[in-house]
Amino acid sequence: MRKIEHLGIAVSNLEASNNLFKKLLGETHYKEETVEGEGVSTSFFMIGETKIELLEATRDTSPIAKFIDKKGEGIHHIAFDVEDIHAEVARLKDEGFEILNETPKEGADNKLVVFLHPKSTNGVLVELCQEKKA
Repeated sequence: MRKIEHLGIAVSNLEASNNLFKKLLGETHYKEETVEGEGVSTSFFMIGETKIELLEATRDTSPIAKFIDKKGEGIHHIAFDVEDIHAEVARLKDEGFEILNETPKEGADNKLVVFLHPKSTNGVLVELCQEKKA
C-alpha cells in the first residue's frame, strides 16, 4: 500500500454536503460522478494529497443507503492506493483478511476497487484502489 487514497463519507444529501464541505475546507469539490453499479453518486474534494469522497445513495438498496439506515451519516471507509490490486488481494487473503469482492470492480475516479470486510479490519471498511490502465 502506497498511501491513503481517500476517506469515504456517507451523506444523505450530496448537494447540501458539498456546500458544507466547501465551507469547511475552503475549496469547492472538483468532481462529481455516479457509479450505477454501486447505486451511489459521489463528489470529491482534494486536501493536500488526500481526497475526501462524499457518497449519496441513488437507490434504497445501495450499500450507502443501508449504511446510513444503520449508522447514520459519517465515515464509511478508508481507501488505500495500491500498485497491483491483484497481488495485494492475494497477499491480504494469505494474511487472513476477509475479502468482500476478490475480483476488482469499477469504482469512481477511474479506479479498480476491492473491499475488505470490516470484521477482519477492526470494524473499518477498507477499500483498495488501483488506477485503471488506459
